Amino acid sequence: MAHISDIKLIRTDTTLDLSQKAEKASFHGGELERSSNQVIMLPERRSTVASSSYQNPSGQNDNSFLLLRRGKKFGGRIGKLKLSHLFFFFVSLFFFSCIFSGHKLLFHGKALMLREHVYHLKTHLFTSSELDMGLNSSHIQKPPGSKKRNKHLPCEVPLAESVNHILEPQEYLDSKPFSLGFVETETSDKPRFGGHQTLKERERSYSAINQTIHCGFVKGGLHQGSGFDLSEKDRAYMKNCVVSVSSCIFGSSDFLRRPATKKISEFSKRNVCFVMFLDEQTLSKLASEGHVPDKQGFVGLWKTVVVSNLPYTDMRKTGKVPKFLSHRLFPSSRYSIWIDSKMRLTTDPLLIIDFFLWRTKSEFAISNHYDRHCVWDEVVQNKRLNKYNHTAIDEQFMFYRSDGLKKFDPSDPNSPLPSYVPEGSFIVRAHTPMSNLFSCLWFNEVDRFTSRDQLSFAYTYLKLQRLNPSRPLRLNMFKDCERRALTKLFHHRVDSSPHSPPA
Repeated sequence: MAHISDIKLIRTDTTLDLSQKAEKASFHGGELERSSNQVIMLPERRSTVASSSYQNPSGQNDNSFLLLRRGKKFGGRIGKLKLSHLFFFFVSLFFFSCIFSGHKLLFHGKALMLREHVYHLKTHLFTSSELDMGLNSSHIQKPPGSKKRNKHLPCEVPLAESVNHILEPQEYLDSKPFSLGFVETETSDKPRFGGHQTLKERERSYSAINQTIHCGFVKGGLHQGSGFDLSEKDRAYMKNCVVSVSSCIFGSSDFLRRPATKKISEFSKRNVCFVMFLDEQTLSKLASEGHVPDKQGFVGLWKTVVVSNLPYTDMRKTGKVPKFLSHRLFPSSRYSIWIDSKMRLTTDPLLIIDFFLWRTKSEFAISNHYDRHCVWDEVVQNKRLNKYNHTAIDEQFMFYRSDGLKKFDPSDPNSPLPSYVPEGSFIVRAHTPMSNLFSCLWFNEVDRFTSRDQLSFAYTYLKLQRLNPSRPLRLNMFKDCERRALTKLFHHRVDSSPHSPPA
């Protein structure tokens, strides 16, 4: 019995005698039978042969197609293939040749759409002029679905092994002290927490001299309160703190991150105040999640302090009060650490103070930003992410530029800072007059302009240094990877920040 795989298609030579090379096919019992010299035609080719069955005088049929048995002319393995196999073989060969030669094909259904391919190339490839403009141009953005971020890892921080191995240095800051007072009341009928500071008062406040400046907690006429009210019991507790670690959650914007108890020494647990500022809404939310304060108001190491009459409708701006004004909230404190509510403290606070302040003889320590170092870039990023009203950001930025703010130059060896953009979620301070002055000035910029404190940091620091060359602020801007090594970072519960400036 012959198999279809034993049959192949060839073109006969014009000199081949059809009558001598072909025999008549016969069928017996429904099966195909033929001798070793038997020839049949494929069904799909019969019409072609019939239409061209004219024979020349010698009995030959030119341009005819015959089916010959295996081994007749084109023997070997090729003879085992069907016509369809050959077709797909050549198609596949062509396809792979296109791949290896660098061609790109677009398939639409079963056909090659060349015109669509050309259009795709024209609309999706950069022209040379576009490439010259650079990928950092403002009109070239990542695809909306792309959420890939650079991974920032912690680095080793050589802390002391134990609080027993550290000692506060005596007079480690060789600075010239000055007296700094704060405006307590104003006669305005509409009290503002930050007061009504004039531009002239603002300019004078940048001088490190004996003076009284605006620094929050300003009451109105007849001692009308302006917000951030605390109970007398909590005030008494905070007044006795010598070292403080503080954070805040307003508007139920975060979960409660308790400090890692096992990482903190018993000495620090007894001598450091851990204070979490909350509003009533957040306190109720945390209680529903199992964080119920005990009779003394503690949840773990955190002493919960409830704030009533919030001074700003913008919760972000309200959060700047404990962030910048720890010297006002803890009047007897000599050192303080601010930690954002999205972070958990995993290091002993006294070891942190020793490493960032005492060893470096600094009075203010903050890390640089993990990605951006120029205020120009920070402005663009804030507007791109709609962090605040764009007009308000532009007004603040233009004001700073008109007052001398320059772009950050990473190649300048004499740059006063390693970065003009900080990561403000972690701040370590000594409550010295210069550190307190800088904190008040930074808060006043946030109160006057936007709550985006990363926009005002460099301007405030550079202006303070420029106007007080004999009394510089000893600021330690450390690496962001060190910040990550001392804390554990989480995401905020919600984004409670509105896209418009506060009323």
